[in-house]
Amino acid sequence: MSATTSSLSRGRRLAILLLGIIALLLAAPAQAERIKDIAHFAGVRANALSGYGIVVGLSGTGDDNLEYTVQSLKSAAARLGVMLPPGVNPGLKNAAAVIITAELPPFAKPGQRLDVTVSALGKAKSLRGGTLLMAPMQGADGEVYALAQGNLAVGGFGAEGRDGSKIVVGTPSSGRVPGGASVERAVPSPFAGSAELTLDLDNQDFSAARAIADAICASGTPARAVDAATISISAPADTAARIALAARIESLELALAPPPARVIVNARTGTVVIGGEVRILAAAIAHGNLTVRVTENSQASQPGALSGGSTVVTQQSRVEAGEAPARMSLFRPGAKLGDIVDAVNALGAAPGDLVAILEALKAAGALRAELVVI
Repeated sequence: MSATTSSLSRGRRLAILLLGIIALLLAAPAQAERIKDIAHFAGVRANALSGYGIVVGLSGTGDDNLEYTVQSLKSAAARLGVMLPPGVNPGLKNAAAVIITAELPPFAKPGQRLDVTVSALGKAKSLRGGTLLMAPMQGADGEVYALAQGNLAVGGFGAEGRDGSKIVVGTPSSGRVPGGASVERAVPSPFAGSAELTLDLDNQDFSAARAIADAICASGTPARAVDAATISISAPADTAARIALAARIESLELALAPPPARVIVNARTGTVVIGGEVRILAAAIAHGNLTVRVTENSQASQPGALSGGSTVVTQQSRVEAGEAPARMSLFRPGAKLGDIVDAVNALGAAPGDLVAILEALKAAGALRAELVVI
């Protein structure tokens, strides 16, 4: 068996296994869902922070005299009271300019610690062993909300030989500083200042919004669905009572209507996810594989002993084409996920072939679902 055939067989087995797992999961009985798993209160969210800094202490893997890194290092030295003579540039093989990022969680207070991600900005080959100098981290409004500093933890590494050969494992040009940032300013939250609480659904759905509003009303709190993604809830002015109400609402359980019928296709990896509500109209599918094989043979042509000629190497090419017999599967009207899985398994389709089959069904109008290609 050739490597191509073996790879195709593995792809088919992967497709069968994937579709079988999906069928088992979607065949499970529906369960009640908590509101906290499908929605969140408006204003309770993280905020992105970013900043510019310098990493020092590298082992010759830094920026190597980039102009902006030189300026940054001179400024850092000046803040510490060290004035470098004019025209003298420090060697920067042991330093690197970096971008630092972090997330400021909701309700974070001054003094709390944040994990920081550090990424090389210039020519640094590795940040392993480096130390991040104190650097401010700003929000989208330009205000400083945290200060970052600390030793980097780098997972990747790289090695290079004198002949130019090199090997890189992971990403040594980025790392993390666990707990490397200290919060200096809290972000105001609208959670405690508004007359009403607003609950935002993670996925827009009119039936889900109506069901959540009804469940909250049934618990004794007035609520109304504003649109497919927003529920407005009457809330007390007292902060403690408002928090107790939010906790109670998050713990409510309800049974939601099935989600819209969707087929998600990742064209790059061949991954296909088929929702349990997908339906197929009457359709027939024929699937076959065309194989083209080209072989090259080299032969030496020897001249006669008295001909005065020379040996010549000739090429002989052979092109063969063959197509596997196509098998046809018939879908009856209203076919469900199990029928689709059985038909795909019978055809022996690999993930890439399955994508083509689904696209053809959608084009023919037989696939009653939204086809999403990512």
